[in-house]
Amino acid sequence: MVRRIIQALTALLYNIHLKGFITGRIYQGSLKKVCVPGLNCYSCPGAVGSCPIGSLQSSINTVKYKVSFYVAGLLILFGSILGRFICGWMCPFGLVQEMLYKIPSRKLRKKPVFGVFKYGKYVILAVFVLLLPVLYSLQKGVTIPAFCKYICPAGTLEAGVPLVALNESLRYTIGWLFYWKMLLLAAMVLSAAFIYRPFCRFICPLGAIYAMFNSIAVFGLKVDSAKCTRCGICTGACKVDIHPFDMPNDPECVRCGDCVKACPHRALKFGNIYTDTPYTSRNMAQNQ
Repeated sequence: MVRRIIQALTALLYNIHLKGFITGRIYQGSLKKVCVPGLNCYSCPGAVGSCPIGSLQSSINTVKYKVSFYVAGLLILFGSILGRFICGWMCPFGLVQEMLYKIPSRKLRKKPVFGVFKYGKYVILAVFVLLLPVLYSLQKGVTIPAFCKYICPAGTLEAGVPLVALNESLRYTIGWLFYWKMLLLAAMVLSAAFIYRPFCRFICPLGAIYAMFNSIAVFGLKVDSAKCTRCGICTGACKVDIHPFDMPNDPECVRCGDCVKACPHRALKFGNIYTDTPYTSRNMAQNQ
């Protein structure tokens, strides 16, 4: 319950410019210079901050001459402190997927192919967020936000759909790219009813970045080996199909806390992984 409240509040804070949802105009004030930790489209009518992935692509500006390290520094800071806790607690599109997963349906879990699909987000990061913008910048002198332009379903949901709905003039300019992204969004919405957070697990480049910090982030999961009986109950509770008792800070873990709540021995706890004073999920909830 605490996590759900924080997810909802985060989505609201990211998109607190509510006037934009009435006027159809994008906020362009000084706050847009600051990146929010989670994935949230810059062009969403309510967005008051910038998306770190969009900013990372834009920072590859005339790479022949300069590269901005501001965004990279923020990502390293967020990742080294929280890792994929941001994915599980501070991502609006993650919340949308979790709500869709609640739709009664046959859930697809523990599929061997998911072990291959999880590397897709690293490919997306390398090709669409880094390689294509760099190549385009070297060739044209300007960058192109390839991931945002050609793939991001979160951007389509948060920005594309509202802006087209609120601006009649835009309806006459949409073409194949808009329909392509609507198709991707529809596929993601449909798959989210059967697979837990498919975008986060298989596609999201921001998740790929934070995943690389998961095992070394200050805040994470700790296992009390004196209490753990390796009963496997935490594994059964994990919707991303990892083994928390073996690798509590697996790159795929989004810190949702389901394993902590499920453990009958209280062997799994949230806390600073570099200290011996972890916090239980109950204590963490009290501290929020």
